Amino acid sequence: MSRTIKYIGGIVLLMGGLAVYTIMDPSASALFPKCPFYVFTSLKCPGCGSQRALHALLHGDIAGAFSYNALLVLAIPLVLVLTYAELTRKKNPRLYFSLHRPVYILTLAALIVGWWIFRNVFSW
Repeated sequence: MSRTIKYIGGIVLLMGGLAVYTIMDPSASALFPKCPFYVFTSLKCPGCGSQRALHALLHGDIAGAFSYNALLVLAIPLVLVLTYAELTRKKNPRLYFSLHRPVYILTLAALIVGWWIFRNVFSW
């Protein structure tokens, strides 16, 4: 399978997923799964609220999205940069390898764990 077909397939899947999240509200539809960690523990995981936040973002409600999952909203620029680095890693290997250093990966992991603790201690 050629690289172009893979990219087109990925874009089609992404657009289809975004269409589903635009049309359907995750908080009102049984189609979307509930967080198993929250169901079993009544504690929020780092990703809790991400589906509702994505729905809010797709409707232009940045404040609402932030209230559902602030980490998701704040991580969007990072995800875009990492995606760009991945897609251009052969043309721009310095960018790719500079972003994939252990210190950055460990810092990101610490931020996620910190968010996990913060949102449960302060009920956010």
